[in-house]
Amino acid sequence: MTTNTAARAAGIGSTGVPDLDDVAGHWVGADEIAHLPSLRNQQGQAQVNHDLTSLSWLAAPPFTFGYHTGELRVDGHVPAAQRFLWKPWGVQREHRSPDGLSLTTDTRMALSRDLLLWRITVTNESATPRTAELAQDLFAMVAHSETGYGWLYDGPWNHGMHHDFMALERIRATTGGREPHYLLSPAPRRLRLGRPRVPGIQRDEEQGPMLLDDALPAHVSHDKEPEPRAGVEGGVRGLRVTAADGDVILRADGPIALTPDDESSLRPFTLSPGTTISFELRLDTAAQSGTVLTHGNHPDSLQVGVEDGRLWLGITGERESSDAELAIGDWHRIRVEVDADHVVLRLAGAERARTRHWTESRRWISRIENGTVAFTDSRSPAHAAYAFTHPPRELRSEGAGGRASWTCRIEPGRSVEIGIACAYGTDPDSVSVQARTAAQDFEATARSGKDGWRRLWASMFTPGNPEFSGHLPTFTTEDTGLARTYYMGALQALYLRNTRIRPGEPVFLTGGPRLGPTTTYFWDHCEWSRLYALLEPAGLRSWLLRVLAGPYRDSFGVENLGGGPLGNAYSSTDYALFRLVEHYVCVTGDLAFLDETTGGATVLTHLERLGLGWRERRNPATGGVLADFGDDPWQLLECVPTYTGVVASFNGAYVASTRSLAALYRRLGRAKDADRADTDAGQLAHALVDLYAGSGRWRILRPDGTDTIGHCLDFGLVTAALSRELPDGARREMADFVTGRLLAGGWMRALSPDDPIAAASDRPDHGAAGAFAAWPGITAHGLARLGYRDRAIALLRGLSAAASGGLWGQAMEIVTGPDGQYQARVAERGTATRDNIAGAAGAEAVLSALFDINPTFAAGGWAPLPATLSVEGVGTLTQLGPLA
Repeated sequence: MTTNTAARAAGIGSTGVPDLDDVAGHWVGADEIAHLPSLRNQQGQAQVNHDLTSLSWLAAPPFTFGYHTGELRVDGHVPAAQRFLWKPWGVQREHRSPDGLSLTTDTRMALSRDLLLWRITVTNESATPRTAELAQDLFAMVAHSETGYGWLYDGPWNHGMHHDFMALERIRATTGGREPHYLLSPAPRRLRLGRPRVPGIQRDEEQGPMLLDDALPAHVSHDKEPEPRAGVEGGVRGLRVTAADGDVILRADGPIALTPDDESSLRPFTLSPGTTISFELRLDTAAQSGTVLTHGNHPDSLQVGVEDGRLWLGITGERESSDAELAIGDWHRIRVEVDADHVVLRLAGAERARTRHWTESRRWISRIENGTVAFTDSRSPAHAAYAFTHPPRELRSEGAGGRASWTCRIEPGRSVEIGIACAYGTDPDSVSVQARTAAQDFEATARSGKDGWRRLWASMFTPGNPEFSGHLPTFTTEDTGLARTYYMGALQALYLRNTRIRPGEPVFLTGGPRLGPTTTYFWDHCEWSRLYALLEPAGLRSWLLRVLAGPYRDSFGVENLGGGPLGNAYSSTDYALFRLVEHYVCVTGDLAFLDETTGGATVLTHLERLGLGWRERRNPATGGVLADFGDDPWQLLECVPTYTGVVASFNGAYVASTRSLAALYRRLGRAKDADRADTDAGQLAHALVDLYAGSGRWRILRPDGTDTIGHCLDFGLVTAALSRELPDGARREMADFVTGRLLAGGWMRALSPDDPIAAASDRPDHGAAGAFAAWPGITAHGLARLGYRDRAIALLRGLSAAASGGLWGQAMEIVTGPDGQYQARVAERGTATRDNIAGAAGAEAVLSALFDINPTFAAGGWAPLPATLSVEGVGTLTQLGPLA
């Protein structure tokens, strides 16, 4: 960072909307971050790897890429990235070698194009001339599909299309000269005979703990054809699992009967190099197709099965078939030999199938064409092509991939730059032309993307702009920390915007890139609902009409490409959708929206169903007044096993929504409904206050007993709804609980680390290890509502330091830094996503907590917002009101 740039960054917000470069990213060392940066271009997403050039998790629906795009070799070795610099338009990676060779790469997804760009810069920082041999591996395992885009979206593998989170993460872990092998999971899994379970649930036990490390439900889209789940008719006997040293890990002499619809479960073990699984198999009917054996309940599980009576072997995206047809009624001796990089299937001692390395795929074909490397997918109409700014010394294709090589002589203090472009699409000629054109005019192509991001950024804060149906207010302040939180939150929303998956309706995605390239969660969306209604009121209106037309009470979100529901029911849905509708109407003044019909009812009818949802959740076994959310933790906080039944948080939300409906009823002339809603809200509030357990903690009621818990969600939602009704002592205790138990490292923990359930809830989003991207925002709002605005300011001021050199992720973990102090970073472990729209909640809290912008029906939300608002010691919002 230059002196001038540093000075601008230090004064961010003092003159209004800052330069995008000053908001976005700074260099971070590989040892400082856990979750590597992402790429987005308003229509797709990807993630950089540990080397200098490769990308994984590349999805720009209807296109997805498998595996990774290839590593850069320098003098025969793959250098690891030592530093990263994220910007909305691209990611730079850097490696400095001890002998004076400096390598910097700039990787970009061209804005709103199906085009990837790489700039490789090699600098000789030594005192003598250097010759460097560069070799870039080239892969484009690209597929085209209009379906299968759930939270667990389908990606291309050699054998087909499916989502295999764990396997792809292991492949990513091999980049940059790290782990050499990826085939075997390190986790113990159960051996099962017979019918397999639904792939995609990354755990063996239906009721197992839901930790980010190894639990991921099968949240696939409604348009995905279910995979066949059948066993075979026959039997297995003489089963042995043997370790490399000959020790027997598991044995089942049998015989064990196999049927198409049943399963036999054996104890878990870990696959490791040298493991063998041997057994005898009998098939009772001819030409069967089904699974015989599976190790685990995961997409990457080792499996043995038959298709039309012939054996096949599968593991980690690979599936190899044999031509051996098994005689009916006979016992056949089968042996599976596991090694670090391959698995062999033997029948009566003879090898019948062997898995291959992913680079040896037979699905994609590469070829040299006019100085480019072109790729064709044999299973879909997808094509790709690589082109180069400088012709390689050698360009070759081999099977599914290719390699470009250059010999560069570099004088002391001088640099050599090479540009690479990769276009993808369905028309091979057009793809080739796009790649060559981008390479020929590389600098202009790269510059246009950066300039495009700057235009989008300026438009966000400009009334009547051509990009958004609204705009955000400009925040002017001398408080650099608050300015960073506000403007980084705005950038988080812009970064997660997608303009292709719903033509004519910009969509804001929930997260990624490892998950959900078309997914929006209701709950995450409501955490920035004020900003959403200001920035994109037309898009929010359209999105709400789509959502309310579907079975929103039975899902947590929508898959925006196909438009269908996604996932299981969430207890937050009533709260989230009510808040989104309310904020849309109150910010825009569009009361007519309540009369719109969608899903067979008016929006007002849906709003009543959401806001009064507690009425159908009351349970005599837990008091019969407050809402009881049932015994399924998947529907509340997922990873907190005791957070079920009657909890304070969403009951607080119901108090707020019921009071808001009372005000709306009065506005509509429905006095009796208003009186009843007011009475009901008072009863709910009284019962909710009785749940307070003291010291900032809240009681949980269940039919089988009670617990207490210290969780930020209870604090945030209760204070938002009942701050004036809480006794003074409780208000003070709650605020002290947050600052004393939850705040840490410039961020916070969702759950108090001394809570009795903390040891069983280690997730860094909802547990004691850290906090979800939205929780600091709702906590700051709660502190302000309790009268502790100074604490809210202090919390919001420091959030930007936790963003790991970019923006906020789904899970922000608290770790101990080199100085022995707590610090926060974007968590990578397990299935946490690098980006999350809920990170905009910090900017939302600047509006709600510091400027008291809380547009609800209860607060007379039909009154228009003022054009300007100022708060002493905070700053000024200008151009606040929505576009007429």
